[in-house]
Amino acid sequence: MWAQQLVRPGVFEQVDAKAPDPAALHHGETLLRVEAGAICGSDLPYFRGETCTHFDDAAPLAANVPGFPLHEVVGEVVASDDPALPVSSRAVGWATRFSALAEYTVTDSDSLMAVPDELDSATALTLQPLACVLETVRSLGPVDGLRVAVLGLGPFGLLFCHTLSAAGAAEVVGVDRLDRSAIADAFGINTLVHSATGRWARSLADDDRPDLIIEAVGHQTATLSDAVEAVAQDGRIFCFGVPDEPVYPLPMQELFRKHVTLFGGIVAERRRCLESALAHQRRFPELQKQLVSHTFDFTDAQLAFDLAAQPSSGRLKVQLVR
Repeated sequence: MWAQQLVRPGVFEQVDAKAPDPAALHHGETLLRVEAGAICGSDLPYFRGETCTHFDDAAPLAANVPGFPLHEVVGEVVASDDPALPVSSRAVGWATRFSALAEYTVTDSDSLMAVPDELDSATALTLQPLACVLETVRSLGPVDGLRVAVLGLGPFGLLFCHTLSAAGAAEVVGVDRLDRSAIADAFGINTLVHSATGRWARSLADDDRPDLIIEAVGHQTATLSDAVEAVAQDGRIFCFGVPDEPVYPLPMQELFRKHVTLFGGIVAERRRCLESALAHQRRFPELQKQLVSHTFDFTDAQLAFDLAAQPSSGRLKVQLVR
């Protein structure tokens, strides 16, 4: 099979690799022929050369694994023992080995959902990130009447703004160093803050502090401390942005005195979450076109990742298609 292989930090080579053997699948695994994939912010540290904990990553320069790193996937089912994923159907969800930059990938069946015929593969791709966001918002409970702030207006942050607005938040504040004014209305942002999160947090009067903050940046520690500074008394902070470090420093005195609730988590029951995302996307069919800014062929994975790794106002979700 063809595959893109990360040979050095930020450098792909297209290679011929051994295709997975359908007969070697374990119970609960599905073999997909990849049709489309999308780059997530959590793929980018690996693209830059960080060590991956999902497998024994001991290569000296970069992971050097065919198909790595990409986990948002749509593909044709080649083999599966899951009756909900019949052979020749299409499935969307997580490539649990982060190996979807290849012609074929093996993944856990319960991380997939069959794609309805009404959706093309590129449109179905949006269901995976949307599932993550909807599950987080569901875990928050009712947000009616709350002032909510989302830190980081990348694709996930924008989905949070859209979803929280649709769920009845009284005000959705979006904070980012990039100017997102061209798309703020489309994603339900009432108050757009074009600023660093720390500068914004220090500028707030008590009456302007959010009841709830979604930290959607991740990959460093500063924005979490900014969230503690910004949130209202008795407020809540959800850490959605993926942590790259095992331990984060926190302004504990302020968190303690404000009686702040700080929590986070990953998505379980993934198929149920994908089904919820499908219902939401049917309610808002324009969402995928608003979210995706660039589409590349898999042969241009280098260009796609280079673009995704450089924040810019005109770049939102980057997809790859076959």
